[in-house]
Amino acid sequence: MEAPPGTTTGDVTADELRLAARNHALPLESLRDAITPAGLHYLLIHYDIPAVDAGEWRLQVDGAVERPLSLSLDALRERESVTNAVTLECAGNGRALLEPRPLSQPWLAEAIGTAQWTGVPLAPLLEEAGLRDGVVEILFTALDRGLEGGVEQVYQRSLPVAEALGPDAMLAYAMNGAPLPPQHGFPLRLVIAGWYGMAHVKWLAGVTALTEPFDGYQQSVGYRMYSADGQAGAPVTRIMPRSLTIPPGIPDFFTRTRTVDAGPCRLAGRAWSGWGEITRVEVSTDDGATWADAELDEPIGPRAWRGWSFAWDAQPGDHVISSRATDSASNVQPLEAPWNLKGYANNVVERVPVNVRTA
Repeated sequence: MEAPPGTTTGDVTADELRLAARNHALPLESLRDAITPAGLHYLLIHYDIPAVDAGEWRLQVDGAVERPLSLSLDALRERESVTNAVTLECAGNGRALLEPRPLSQPWLAEAIGTAQWTGVPLAPLLEEAGLRDGVVEILFTALDRGLEGGVEQVYQRSLPVAEALGPDAMLAYAMNGAPLPPQHGFPLRLVIAGWYGMAHVKWLAGVTALTEPFDGYQQSVGYRMYSADGQAGAPVTRIMPRSLTIPPGIPDFFTRTRTVDAGPCRLAGRAWSGWGEITRVEVSTDDGATWADAELDEPIGPRAWRGWSFAWDAQPGDHVISSRATDSASNVQPLEAPWNLKGYANNVVERVPVNVRTA
């Protein structure tokens, strides 16, 4: 494929390296943790981390409501709280594996993490404010500002009103039992379980009820599935199923290729989907030539990843380990990468090179 505008077939650029230095991925060995420590959870910051005085900060709930609200962080903390394990994944996870490669944050497959998020359900706040007839979306406005696509903006995203009133939407002020770190949205962020990370608006300042669909940049331009000719397709929404393997053995420093001793080897990993529970994980140790079912762990929550394990009799030589997830909506990971202009939702089956040495 000839490289369309905004993509490349060349080396990683300085701009991509600059983004990669600001943002970080999950070290895959941390997949062994059911709950990701905050410092290891993947991170993407669109613009700058805003400086926020928690004592002066207020959340404004307004728009097409009967009773606008202005709430301090303390007032939110006094409300009945919930804590949910939620897996977040960046919509661009896997982008750097595409050819030609979209020019943006160059994720491989590690833009993922699962945390315990604590906060208040969104629905009671909206009910208290009193949504007027005709409300179709709820808009979430952040404090971070920047330029993107030539557009100066604050970061904004909306949700259909049914999603905002549903059980998956919460306003989180804590992560793994501690206040949100600055990079993860202090003092308050939206968590909308099952959706790709762009929907989980950080540094939240406003919640606005709309009677018309929101058409801001991040909604109508940024997060769409574009074809090679630049035609905007479907919006990016829920997370497609993916499985990753905890890297077995030990790594080569530079290439990260794994070395494993011959003999019994327990492979393990985690799988997730925003469309439903993971119902099956298959494992291949011969680069996809044959597949066998892994054993699934008990779920840690309805919107969190699920552990799996597989017994492998590792024979000397070079191997490629893969795992493939299926969810309860019958979505299955593809064997070929689904290309699109911005590199979204690439949930292609992983390929992990492993050298098995004689013990």
